[in-house]
Amino acid sequence: MPATQIAALVRTPGKAAALAAQGVQVRHADYHQPDTLDAALQGIEKLLLISSSDFNDRVGQHRNVIDAARTAGVKQVAYTSILNADTATFGLAADHQATEQILRESGLPFIFLRNGWYTENYTGSAAQAIQSGALLGAAGTGTLNLAARRDYAEAAAAVLATDGHIPQGQTGRTYELAGDESVTMRDLAAQYARQSGKPVEYHDLPQAEYAATLQSFGLPEGFAHTLADVDAGIARGELFSASRDLTTLIGRPTTPVGTSVAEALSS
Repeated sequence: MPATQIAALVRTPGKAAALAAQGVQVRHADYHQPDTLDAALQGIEKLLLISSSDFNDRVGQHRNVIDAARTAGVKQVAYTSILNADTATFGLAADHQATEQILRESGLPFIFLRNGWYTENYTGSAAQAIQSGALLGAAGTGTLNLAARRDYAEAAAAVLATDGHIPQGQTGRTYELAGDESVTMRDLAAQYARQSGKPVEYHDLPQAEYAATLQSFGLPEGFAHTLADVDAGIARGELFSASRDLTTLIGRPTTPVGTSVAEALSS
């Protein structure tokens, strides 16, 4: 797809100069400011609604975009939800469940891109875990399917750039996007150890203790409890999936966890 047929909706257009230089239309839009959305969505046929990283009323922010998309005549909305959104019970899934329901009721054709957990959620702190010899968590022996951010990004691009994703006679489609590789936290600690040549062990903590530990590392209280709550969900198997929708969409195997770890350690 030519860059000139793509519009990027951003809060600060000046920070997207590199995209503009490639021919991408850069438009000002802010989930918190509905008046910016109507103009930004004019002429858009397919919209990728990326779930907000601002936890101040995420559902309300998403509703603003969906309402504006309907007003602007957008023909299809793809939304980055979370893996197993319809059955997951950890708190982070609630906003995704609510947004999915808003989309179902909107009358807009929709595609739910239910992203699994990102490998980068762990590799960003791999060096610290190796230095301390400990990977901390509250996920028990739960198994999850990690994939790299670029895997999920390619899947979203594939959905936007091609047609036929919504079966005839239906109003939407759900893709459960999971990495090909199933791992536990102990597997990840072992990967750190193999690649660093240093001993690294997984230390499983009670959920409340893990949240408190994350706070002691400087994370805000709410975010620390959110991450610990997700770990409890992992322990229950809520971020595990045998789906191969992700591989199908990107046309290749997902990025191996070992590759992502190696990239993080070499950067």
